[in-house]
Amino acid sequence: MLTRRRVLKALFAAGTATALTGLYTWRWEPHWLEFTYPVLPVRGLPPALEGRTLAQITDTHIGPEVDDGYVIDSFRRTQEQSPDFVVVTGDWISYRDERQFEQLRRNLAHIPHGRLGTVGILGNHDYGRAWRMLDVADEVSRLAGEAGIAILRNEAHTLGGLRFIGLDDFWGPRFDPAPVLAQHGGSGVSASPNKAGSNAPSYEDVSSIVLCHNPDVADLPVWGNYQGWILAGHTHGGQCKPPFLPPPELPVKNRRYTSGKFALSGNRRMYISRGVGHLLRVRFNVRPEIPIFRLQTET
Repeated sequence: MLTRRRVLKALFAAGTATALTGLYTWRWEPHWLEFTYPVLPVRGLPPALEGRTLAQITDTHIGPEVDDGYVIDSFRRTQEQSPDFVVVTGDWISYRDERQFEQLRRNLAHIPHGRLGTVGILGNHDYGRAWRMLDVADEVSRLAGEAGIAILRNEAHTLGGLRFIGLDDFWGPRFDPAPVLAQHGGSGVSASPNKAGSNAPSYEDVSSIVLCHNPDVADLPVWGNYQGWILAGHTHGGQCKPPFLPPPELPVKNRRYTSGKFALSGNRRMYISRGVGHLLRVRFNVRPEIPIFRLQTET
């Protein structure tokens, strides 16, 4: 029999559960960082890099919504794992005004560095309001450079026998991936002699990984002969995801690009990290993530 007391008890229980869920999504999960350990099979990987590790940091969103102590602790915990490579795949800051530059500088004093090198790219938020503030992007790049991180803006850079191709942000004004992919986007398995006539590897032979903030770039006709991995961020995994359902909000056109591994056409694969930070301090069923990849030769 439905009584007033039972109705009040049910309403109280429902209110308590709602309050606890709200507290969890606001106070707990946004800082409940998860380290994941995927395997990254790389075509033509030099034997010396077999078993080496690569940490991907993305979407720190340093700014008014993300606690500096949490970001610095995330950096410290990553450095404790002694990664061989560290890559940062954009959205270093959430720009509001010039105060974010000093905030970024303070955080970058603690950023982890790979034993064999550290590189990064820019995301849409690194271009400030409307993703069009070139001076903001240039300052983020400069500060990262001062901290020992090479920012790749449609450029390639080789570290320890592994080539990183860094694309500028898809939504930004300097997105121009075709030239660098045409020059450095080979499969990494050719064995043609170099100009001196020897069989030493030329740039076409170097194993490559593409860094690209926005996963939607994977669907554009810009990849040429590139066959390999793309490391991306941008989505935050949706930040909030109902159990057994897709996240209701994703900042991508291709709605299947949430987080994790994806097989693509052209013998390419992509990994989308859920990222470290947030735009609004709320996460549910989508913990922040730093993947520590273990490199292995693709067979």
